[in-house]
Amino acid sequence: MNTLLHTMASAGPLAAAWGVHGLLLRRRLTAARHDPLSGLWTRAAFEARAARVLARRPHVAVVLADLDGFKTLNDTHGHAAGDMAIRSTAAALTDAVSGHPGAVCGRLGGDEFAAVVPLASPVALPWLLRGLHDEITAPFRYAGRDLRVGVSIGAALSTDLTNAPSANRFGLLLRLADEAMYAVKRSGGGWSYPAATTPVTGSTAGRRTGRDGTHTTLRKGAS
Repeated sequence: MNTLLHTMASAGPLAAAWGVHGLLLRRRLTAARHDPLSGLWTRAAFEARAARVLARRPHVAVVLADLDGFKTLNDTHGHAAGDMAIRSTAAALTDAVSGHPGAVCGRLGGDEFAAVVPLASPVALPWLLRGLHDEITAPFRYAGRDLRVGVSIGAALSTDLTNAPSANRFGLLLRLADEAMYAVKRSGGGWSYPAATTPVTGSTAGRRTGRDGTHTTLRKGAS
């Protein structure tokens, strides 16, 4: 009996230590899945959650937002101002989707953001995009002055892809949102949600050919 009590007494601190270790590990894993600047989900974590939302909700908007004038802001006011613009955009995105339970937001990299937003009805999409555009382009305060950035926003609706394979659904919706965003960016910014069901442009590594971060491989002998 004394041996059993001694063993239990010895195991108590060890179990407590493992409990603390597990808690710290979970916190570190959670932190690693969040972008440190914006506080939003990183790309991989966002995509995993986005796929689950699409599988569970009947009407889902996939939204892609890319800032306009971000480089000029950085060059004119410094990178700290650019960091503030990223944080301001993340706050605006989070606020704009706060009325839609189950929505997920992420920073895909640089000045590109995305969200998957469950909707009560597809007709709610224009109000969502208009509100998001207005919030992101509102002035933010930095170093005692008001600064602002523009934004181009594209979206695609899950109800437009009812026949798409579930395994590829999110990737295709993100591509369509990307094309809508790119089209509106070429026209000077704003927001758009054309009811396209197949990508118009070619793909490079799963993304729209010609966008930042993509390139084509030249054939041997090509110049």
